[in-house]
Amino acid sequence: MQHIKNIIFDLGGVIINLDINKTIAEFNKLSYMPFEAIYTQAGQSELFDSFDKGQISTEEFFEELRKQIRYTGPDMELLRAWNAMLLDIPEKRLDVLVTMKQNYNTFLLSNTCEPHIAAFEHDLYLKHGVKNFNDYFDEVYYSCRVGMRKPNKEIFEFVLETNNLKPEETVFIDDSLQHVKGAGECGISAFLLPKGEEIGGFLTGLGLL
Repeated sequence: MQHIKNIIFDLGGVIINLDINKTIAEFNKLSYMPFEAIYTQAGQSELFDSFDKGQISTEEFFEELRKQIRYTGPDMELLRAWNAMLLDIPEKRLDVLVTMKQNYNTFLLSNTCEPHIAAFEHDLYLKHGVKNFNDYFDEVYYSCRVGMRKPNKEIFEFVLETNNLKPEETVFIDDSLQHVKGAGECGISAFLLPKGEEIGGFLTGLGLL
């Protein structure tokens, strides 16, 4: 893939280890309402879409979530359950990002919310001494800060246009099939990272590393 100049990375499940089932399990401990009825990796209710896009505050999100799962306990338990999906950030993946940035224009594009950003940046600092992901990429885009989310074409077009990127020179890697399809509709070479496969090995297989 010698013509490739730009690489857009997803965050959760690609850079950060992620287990959405942990969050589902924790919410199911808090409520008898099955959380997977409103939230999975493949799909989620409008509440989560709005939160991803930064259209509602954390307080509003938890207030509505309380109603949907009929929970009456403290917000701290909601936050703990919501962040349970976020696992570790392996050093070797950060090393891969450093190498990739030396050879390509690299970008981070993640569907995420402010509580998750605070949580993984805290972990990044504690474990790796780095405040955020800004030094690892040319630009970082979080859905809650740009008001758009994957798999909608508009967020991919926004990244392309803002950075003057040609889709035919751009690769996108994500662990969610619907996001890969969304990027592909914009003419980007989009790839699904298989579950359990390391991003470094995957990039090597594509001939990019």
